[in-house]
Parts: sequence; C-alpha cells; structure tokens
Amino acid sequence: MTEVIGRVGQQRPRRFPPYPEYKESGVDWLRDVPAHWEMKRLKTVATVQLSNVDKHSEEGQGPVKLCNYVDVYYNDVITADLDFMNATATPDQMRRFRLRVGDVLVTKDSESWTDIAVPAVVAEDLPNVLCGYHLAHIRPAPGLDGRFLARQFAAIGARDQFHVAANGITRFGLGGGALRGAFFAIPPIDEQQAIADFLDRETAKIDALVARKERLIELLQEKRTALITRAVTRGLDLNVPMKDSGVEWLGEIPVHWDAGALSRWWTVLDCKHRTVPFLNEGIAVASIGEVQGLRVDLSDANRTSIEEYKRMIEGGREPRIGDIIYSRNATVGEAAIVDNNDAFCIGQDVSLIRSVSDEPLFLLHTLRSGVVLAQLEALMVGSTFKRINVGQIKKFFIAVPPKSEQEDIAQYAQGIYNATGSLANRVREAIDHLREFRAALISAAVTGKIDVREAAPR
Repeated sequence: MTEVIGRVGQQRPRRFPPYPEYKESGVDWLRDVPAHWEMKRLKTVATVQLSNVDKHSEEGQGPVKLCNYVDVYYNDVITADLDFMNATATPDQMRRFRLRVGDVLVTKDSESWTDIAVPAVVAEDLPNVLCGYHLAHIRPAPGLDGRFLARQFAAIGARDQFHVAANGITRFGLGGGALRGAFFAIPPIDEQQAIADFLDRETAKIDALVARKERLIELLQEKRTALITRAVTRGLDLNVPMKDSGVEWLGEIPVHWDAGALSRWWTVLDCKHRTVPFLNEGIAVASIGEVQGLRVDLSDANRTSIEEYKRMIEGGREPRIGDIIYSRNATVGEAAIVDNNDAFCIGQDVSLIRSVSDEPLFLLHTLRSGVVLAQLEALMVGSTFKRINVGQIKKFFIAVPPKSEQEDIAQYAQGIYNATGSLANRVREAIDHLREFRAALISAAVTGKIDVREAAPR
C-alpha cells in the first residue's frame, strides 16, 4: 500500500514510499516485511498475563480501581480520566496487574469473535488501577514500544490471527498460548516510536473529522424533530388563527384543531403478557427490534407456531395495514407502521395503536415528534429502567387537526424525514470510509508496507 490519504477531507491523495528493501516474513498474512525488521513471537518481547481480578469486592482484600472490558473496548488510550470501577484485590493481584505507562490491554473474551483482541495502551502510571477480568495484560520488554504494539493489535491481518484462534460458539475466548505465540514484525525501537508518533497524529485528525460528522448527524436529527414537531402541533399554514391548547408546554394550536389524550381518537391495545416459544419457521412475532424504522420490519423477527399466533391475536390484536406498533420497553418511543398484509403478532414490550378514521402516518410522526418525546422524558425521570405502560400511552397529550389536514401534514413530515435521513446516510457512509481508511493506514504503517519515518512528527 504505497498510496494513502495523508489529509482527510477534500484533499489529494498523499503518497508514502515503500521501504527500500523487503524480505519474506514467513507468515502468510504478513508476506514481505522491511529487510531490517525482525519477526518475533509476542512472548519473546513482552510478558503476557490473563487477568483474574473480578469486579466483586471481597472482605480482607485491598481497595483498588479496576480497568474493565468496556474501558478498553471504547478507548484507544487508558488514562486517569476514565471512570474506573471500585473493587478489591489480593496483594499478589496488585503486584501482577497494576497498570504502568506503556502496558497494553486487550480483550480476551466476548460474545463476538470480532471483538477479540481489541487493544488499548496505558498512557501513564496508574498505581491503584488494575487490569480487570476478561482482559489480557501485556507488558512490553525494553526495546518494544507499547503504543506501537497496541497499533499492531489493531492492524488488519495481525488482529485476524487472534480472531481465528478464539474458541467458542455462543461466547469466544482467547487463551494465553494464542497470545504469547502470535507473530509480530518488530522494527528498531526508534522506528517504532516514529511510527507510533505518526499514527497518533494522523488518527487524531481522522477521529476529529469523524466526531464532526457524527455531530452533523445529531444536528440533522434535531432539525428533523423540530420541523416535524412544529408541523404536528401548528400545522402548515403560518397565518392560521391560533388558540390556547390548555397545556402550558404545548402552547397554542390552530383554532380549528382539537387537543387531548391520544385515546380519544386512537385505540391502544397491549400485547398478551405471555412468552411464546420461538421456532426456526412459523409466524413472525414483532417486538422492539422490528420497530426501529418507520415501517415494521419482520425480516429478522422471531417466529412462533400458528397455535401460539392465534392466542396472541385474541381480542382484536391481529395487526392490520395502518396500525402502529409502539415500543414501551428499552427502546421506548420507537414506532413503526404496518404497511402490508403479512401475518404476524405482537410480542412482549410493544403495543398496538389503531384508528379507523384518522390518518395513521400523522400519528406515527406525532409519536416520534418532540411533543411526545418530551412527555416520555418526564415519565422516565428517576426511572432505573426505560419502560412505560399502556395507560401512560393512552394519556399522551396530542394536537389533532381534521383528517384532510392530517394527510397533508403526514406527507410533509414524511418528506422531511426522507430528506434528512438521506443526508444522514451519506454522512454515515463518509464516516465508514474514514474508519476504513484509518484501519488501512494503521495496518500499512505497522506492517511496513509504507515508510512513514519522514512524515513522523519531529
């Protein structure tokens, strides 16, 4: 890889030269490496220990802070600024797993093999912080830079050897032998430091750009919510006479609109509170996972038998076109409309909202608007779990225009939703490309495919 983007954004590609001379590495995934680099197993250049310090506090042990799986998984660098867990440890554990500057921590257990061997480097001495359970603690020997080693763990190819070595079916684990026996290409220490300095600088630029793009997505979503909220509470005619809604936080609504509890216009049906057996084939069961978009998506839904399906739709609970399935647990506030005749039933954690006379798409956007989200936030204050009941859904206070106006507002809101969604998707694609480039740049630099010594900060 001799050409990579040196400056992210709308810039010309920047070329980095290859090394002047290469040799066979003897490792299939690595192929050629710079001639002066050495191939070494990790156990010859670092001490590897699998942590046995768990999160439980035990009487008679000393108090410590614990660096856990999530601290490593979500951070490239471990610093004192992180909110470490309180725990206890034995004197031996304190001695073995205390964090020092340059230590590398990697995830060794996970529900997905792709989350195995995710690295983070310790940026400063943390004498009261220990490496926690589900992590491997790696201390480089003299001659190996921890920042460089952490980047190698993140490199395409190098990380794959750990994914392959991870054992398990529903949960994957990486043994100490697989870690200690892993091969790495090691340049001289001054070159390691130059590569690490270069990658620190360049990845910081990429990360900053990703953060700006992620903020742009947030602003788009905020703008969408604001525009749709105004439409479902004020209408599309800016000159229409207004009246007091009777609710302080809602304010004025068009004079010819009505306002009140959702249940005045729509029927809200709770799910059957029973756990159905799931089958490989059968009738779809819609729960919170099926209402993440505007339309009910049954492609990944669990399935149950026809007999269970019939029990679940008793009492008028058979979903029809135009019904809205509403999440009332975990992802509270997600709502999706039924837009086809595929047979399915609603499972636990969702409710069904129906009207025979009003525009369902208007209600769908009202439920996803700020007018309902604000009521949800008020209900969630102080709650340990995000959960509401059918009675609370029925009491949602909403503004309701005549049917013909509902249709116009629904089409306007749908247009806003589609336009902002399309732009947000383009931004997400750009973020994906930046992250792919970031991974490729790290891999090329730490495996010697490009020579970045001249580009390193001085």
